Amino acid sequence: MNKKFPVLFLFIILSFFSLFVNSASSKSTNSKKIYSDSLVTISISAVGDLMCHTIESDYAKVSADSFNFNPFFDSVKKFIKEPDFAFGNLETVTAGRSEGYSGYPMFNSPDEFISAIKYAGFKLISTANNHAFDRGTEGVLRTIRELNKNRLCYNGTFVSQKDRDSIRIFNIKGIKVAFLAYTYGINGNKVPSGKSYLINIIDTNLIRQDIAKARLDSADVVLLHFHFGVEYKRVPVEYQKNIVAAAIRAGADIIIGGHPHVIEPVNYFKTTEPNMDTGFVAYSLGNFISNQRWRYSDAGVILTLNITKNFSTNSMRISNVEYLPTWVFKGKTSIGNQYIILPSQEAFGNNIPKYLTGSDLLKMRQAFQDTKNILSLFTKKISLEKIPGY
Repeated sequence: MNKKFPVLFLFIILSFFSLFVNSASSKSTNSKKIYSDSLVTISISAVGDLMCHTIESDYAKVSADSFNFNPFFDSVKKFIKEPDFAFGNLETVTAGRSEGYSGYPMFNSPDEFISAIKYAGFKLISTANNHAFDRGTEGVLRTIRELNKNRLCYNGTFVSQKDRDSIRIFNIKGIKVAFLAYTYGINGNKVPSGKSYLINIIDTNLIRQDIAKARLDSADVVLLHFHFGVEYKRVPVEYQKNIVAAAIRAGADIIIGGHPHVIEPVNYFKTTEPNMDTGFVAYSLGNFISNQRWRYSDAGVILTLNITKNFSTNSMRISNVEYLPTWVFKGKTSIGNQYIILPSQEAFGNNIPKYLTGSDLLKMRQAFQDTKNILSLFTKKISLEKIPGY
């Protein structure tokens, strides 16, 4: 466990002002000649929380019961569609108009919010979070039905025990990636007796069993999404670190977190799997879309991981990690009041959107610098982070 692995970090800000981190694996090829056609690289992108507060619905309203959330994503959808696979956390439910649309603290969003997520280019949505039961069991089930209707895969809430026990494994260009999702709780709501399958609550024994099953199902990579932590806290707390450590011991390769509504640090770790010895954790990716307008909560990030597999040696490595900082605009445009997710580097370019005010630009530039500062911290660490219990 004390062995240190050489990790090369490269921090570059290009015209897009993105943050790139390249990680070179130390795995030996055992002197076998590697042919170019034996190497396959896939890209997986993740974003933070997808929230729909009441005022967001008001801005998206077209008529009495018609909404258009697509413009929220117009400026970033190319970055969601570009990778091989993209996922995010849906922190609301779609229980239907009859239940009454609402935001915090008991969310219920128009169905069009989900269709806009599909429009943006996402392929998988995590539904395990503290607001999953805001409208009870029917809210859980109807949300899944709406995701199915939009041909979006879901993970974290389920319709049956069989559904829960079916590990989501996606074959991406020949690399099999398993996705698992869990939440710390559901805001004091109760899961009906005998229906614990409805949602994955963080439980280290369950996590260990699910990872083991994913491996038996031939998963090359196991990726976990945890909804955990303390809201608005910009560093992970001991609970997060302990759960991450337990997941690593159980065999997780990549861990993505949400819930704090702010960006938290990221890091590499030593895995327990022989085929990919260096894993990656992002404790929180912040908010991707929300009405939380204060500093740090108005910022998010599109995280893209490149995973390369050598089919000759059956070895894998995280070959590149890329970050695109984002910021949420709320205000008046030429077509009316809008929410727009923007790559925050646009505040520095020559084609600054005309609807941005001087105050918007200051906040956008501040968000970019905050994101850069938080995510660049780990680039100074060559040795692996000491995780409690690991």
